[in-house]
Order: sequence, then C-alpha cells, then structure tokens
Amino acid sequence: MNGTTSFAAASGINNITFDPGVKMNYSSGEIPVLAKEAQDSANASLNTIANIPPEYRTFENTVIAFDSVMTDYSDAMSPMTLVGDIFPDPEVLAEGLGAKDSYNSFLNDVYTREDLYNAMKGQTAGNPVEQRLYDVVMEEFDKNGLGLSGDKTAVIRDMKTNLSSLETKYNYNINSDDSVVEFTKEELAGISQSDLNKFDRTADKNYSVKLNYPNYAIVMKYADDENARKRAYIAYSNIEADKNTKLIEEAISLRTRIAEEMGYSTWAEYVLSDRMAKNVSNVMDFLNSIKEPLSEKNDEEMKKLLEVKKSIDSNATTVFPWDKVYLSNILKENEYSYDEEKLKSYFPYGSVLNGVFDTCGKLFGVNFIKVENASVWSPDVSLYEVTNSSDGKVLGYLYVDPYVRDGKYTGAAAEMVITGREKNGEYVKPVAVIIGNFEKPQNGRPSLLSVSDIETLFHETGHSLHIILSKSPYGTLSGYNVDFDFTETPSQTLEEWAWDPEILELMSGKYDKPSEKIPDSLLKSVISARDFGKGISYSSQLMYSLVDMYYHNSTVPVNTTNVWNSTYEEVFGEGLPVLIHPQATFPHLMGGYDAGYYGYLWSKVYALDIDEKFKEYGMTNETLGLKLRDDIYSKGNTEDNMVLLENFLGEKPGVDALYDYLGLNTPDET
Repeated sequence: MNGTTSFAAASGINNITFDPGVKMNYSSGEIPVLAKEAQDSANASLNTIANIPPEYRTFENTVIAFDSVMTDYSDAMSPMTLVGDIFPDPEVLAEGLGAKDSYNSFLNDVYTREDLYNAMKGQTAGNPVEQRLYDVVMEEFDKNGLGLSGDKTAVIRDMKTNLSSLETKYNYNINSDDSVVEFTKEELAGISQSDLNKFDRTADKNYSVKLNYPNYAIVMKYADDENARKRAYIAYSNIEADKNTKLIEEAISLRTRIAEEMGYSTWAEYVLSDRMAKNVSNVMDFLNSIKEPLSEKNDEEMKKLLEVKKSIDSNATTVFPWDKVYLSNILKENEYSYDEEKLKSYFPYGSVLNGVFDTCGKLFGVNFIKVENASVWSPDVSLYEVTNSSDGKVLGYLYVDPYVRDGKYTGAAAEMVITGREKNGEYVKPVAVIIGNFEKPQNGRPSLLSVSDIETLFHETGHSLHIILSKSPYGTLSGYNVDFDFTETPSQTLEEWAWDPEILELMSGKYDKPSEKIPDSLLKSVISARDFGKGISYSSQLMYSLVDMYYHNSTVPVNTTNVWNSTYEEVFGEGLPVLIHPQATFPHLMGGYDAGYYGYLWSKVYALDIDEKFKEYGMTNETLGLKLRDDIYSKGNTEDNMVLLENFLGEKPGVDALYDYLGLNTPDET
C-alpha cells in the first residue's frame, strides 16, 4: 500500500480536474421538472416488467430488472433529495424537500403495486446473492401490505405517504430554525475572545448567539455563569418545541396505526421483524442488561462533578444538566492537564482530513485524490476521487461539506448519492457525501477540531467507505443498504482510530506553524482524559434508545414529553429540573431511526469486537485492513450480516469488548 500517495493526494498533490458527472448544482424550477422525468421513466420501465406475460417471466427480466429500475430512479433522485439538506439557496432547498416527499411517495406507490409483486413472486434465483436480492425485495413488498386485502394495502400506502410528509416538515423546521439567545459580555465570562468573535453583536454590544450546535457547545463548555448555561440549555432543548412536538406525536400515532393494519401489536415489533434484533424483547433485554452497570458508572462520575462544583460553590448540592459539560471540562483540566482549546490548535480541519484519508488509505489500500474545479453547491465543498493504491483503478467519489451553514442539516451524516452496482457490463462508481457541521474558518484562522470532532470525521468516513468500497452487483444490496442494526458497524469501527496516539501525532500540526506537532504531554493528557464521561454519555445513549422504544412500542397515544421525562428519571435516577422538549430536535426519530436508535449501541458491540482484532495485531495492520475491506465493507448486504461479521472475527461477537470499553464489570464478573 502506498500511504504516502494517499496523504499527498489528500493534500492537493497530483490533483485531477474531472468529476463523476453527477448534477449537484440546481437553479430554481429545475428539480420539480427533473423529478417528474425520473418518475415517469421509472414508471414506464416498471410497467414493462409488470406486463410481461407469466410464461415469459424470468428472474432476470423481473427481479433483476426491478432492482435496476429502482436503483436508476434512486440515483436520479438522490442528488435532488440531498439538496433538501444542504443547498444554500432557500428556494432550491425547498424544492429539494419537495423532491424528498415525491421520492418517498413514489416508493410507497411502487411497493404496494400488486402487479409488480405478482410478476416477481416465485421466481427462482440462480445463486445465493440472487436469492438474497429476491428475499430483500419481496420483504419490502410484504412490509408494505402486499398479501393483505387491496383496501388495506391502499390504506397503508396513504398513511405511509402522510408519514413521509410529517417527517419532511419536522426536519425542515429544525434546519431552518434561527433561534438565538442574547447574553451580555459578563454572562459569557470564561469564553475566549476567539470564540466570542463567532457570535453576532447586537446594537447595545451584547452577544446574539445563534443556537447551532457549535455555538451551543461553546457556551455549555466555557461559560462560567451557571444561569447563562441554564438559559442556553433551556432554549436549545426547546427549539421548534410547539411545531415539532405535535409532528412527532402525529407520526408516532400514524406509525402505530400502520403497524396495526399490518397485523403487528406495535410499530417497534413491525420494524424489528426483519432486523438482526428480531423483536422488542431482544432489544429491551440488551438495553436493560447495561442499564444498571451504566447507572453505577454514571453515579461515580456525577459524584466527581459535584466535588468540582462544590470547589466553585461550597453550597452546591446538585449537578444540573447544564453543568455536566462545563464541570467535566474543569475536571479534565485539573486531573489530566487537559486543555481542549490548546489541543484544537494542533488539529486544523485540513490537516485532520488529510490524516483521516491517510489512515484509511493505508488501512483499506486506497488513495483520495482531490478533484479541481468540481461542480459543487458551496465553496466550502470539496470532491475527492477514491482509487485503488495497487492499480490506480477508480472506485468512486466522495464529496465533503464540512462546515456549519444556515439552512443546512444540523448534524453529521454520510449519504449515498450514486449506488455501486453492475450496469451494462460495467461497475457504476458509487458517490458518497459527508455532511459536517464543524465551526467555520474565521479571521484567517482555520476551523479547529476537537478529538470528538476527529472521531466524527472517522465515523462518517466509515459510512462513506462502506458505500464506495462496495462490490455488490445489485443496488438493493449495495453499500450501507444492510440490516439496519448493522449499519453503524463500519462507521463506529473507525472511531477508535481517532484515539490512537500515533495517528493523532501524525495528523497534528499547529494551525499557524504546521511543522509543530502536538506535544507528547498534551497528547498523553488527551488519551488519559478519554474515559471520564463515558458513564454520562453512554447513559444518555441508553436513554435515547429507551425513549425511542417506549415511543414506538406503545399501543396508546404517546405524550412524548412525559415519556422523555420519566425515562430520564429511570436512567439518571432524578427528574429533569426544567420543562424541555428535546424530542422536537431528535431528527433520527423522524429520519429512519424510529424503533432503531438502539442500533448505535447494538452495532457498537460489533464495532468494538472488530477494533479488538486491530489492537491485537496493530491499528495500522494493512493485511487486517484489507481483510476488513474484503469481508465487510465491500460486501454490502450480499450475505447475512452476522455471517460477514463472523467471517472477519473468526468467532461470534460478544459484549465483553463493550463492557471493557465502558469500564464496566462484564456480566459474568461478580
């Protein structure tokens, strides 16, 4: 493997000047026209499949043809639906959201077409991959009510279309929110001037803090004034509360009705029926098994935070939610000499991206080569061609949109824009997009990243490589189109590389003096401080997973605020001190992770087992990296996902690595 080539390419050396030919720029009025053209073309091809006389139907001209048509449609629509999450022009962005509604509505129509279902039903696969394609396609029809009476199928289709519309509105409200909180300079004491410069000023010289996550994180971590942190916490936790609380409750109610029409007791049972977890009982057993040990870990950490708070205020008796990040930062400074602002100065975004690409390049045998003059939707965006290190073969393309921007999706994500699959005797080169929300460069200073940010970049690169390294012959089985509770395994696997001292040292370089690497003492403090806070953060992950299951395993209307509050008390042992509505800004539950948020913890088990192999044989072991590429990243969903995992591990996965990672006693320890 030529890791040097990979790093140099990411740095802009040996750049290329062509791109994948994907339309990523639109003007007003284009998207509705193009979306209709894509739908009309797909409908014509689907009608051809449905109209094949029974005696002339084959696996190839029905099931494989269906996969081809649906992937063509997805590839035509995905760039346009992506626009709804990232495009700077509000008018075009709204058209992208419209395309997303149109796309979801079309899928609902297709997977409730009895003529297509009957054309494919009973076709004989010629090999195991074809059989898996058949099973996955037919399962999707079954999950949309085919096999039920025609009236029920139509009802389910209409309800799913309405559900998609609710989800789109909910996410639009979050992305377009412009909430601010005003603070005096005194209220923001403790925040550095460089961070204060990121906030707008009011006419009377106060600070107007827009409630995007980077700004919110600054206030919560550094503001000495507890009341200022409390105000920020309440405002941030109530963004779009009125609109989105109603929308998510409507969506949960609609999901329950769909599940009942489908013959399931709850939406969670309906969703889990074709996932690795299989049913609600298995999910709840898993979540409950870690609840008590996590609670003990959380309590230990909260006691330490209370000690820190008492050192500031001798009368303190409680650590509030708005105290946790602030006090954790002080504790890490005191106990580990951890200085995050100093740390970030050694990790400018460009150096980190180069380092991530270099690490993944060596591990998976690929190069990342920057495409010059690519057609992109924002000057912030870069495009990279991904090639094999061994032979230079182009594997796919990766767009990176790193910085926070008004109207943009507010989290971090990786999206598949073009699907890898065989078509017309060639392999279609997949295209992925990483969406970030890192702080923007400002006043000549680049965007500076924390180790948590670096972990996020590794995570989303893991998703992207799962897309780009795919060798699946069929789009339905390509990339991250895997079992939902396996989806986060390739991404969470790579997170561990963000904490490897050698890798951090290699990618470091002071933003104003790139040749200056992170001092060994600071690097050691970063690694030493890592474990503190896992009890608190993973208890939060557990709480989100339980909230999701309680929302979606109910047979009666859900008061999402009450359930959130009671679950918080269940996990943390105390109630919330103020009225908040975090469910109004929980896009996972209105973006495909409903009854699926547990998947982060579930797949973390698999990811940590994979990481253990690298810790045993070396984090930069290229032979093991290529095996990971071949056994998991390249396979997509062409085989049972547990089989893929066991092929790589050489054994069944277990929970011991998760317990070790969290510093908990394993289940068999007394």
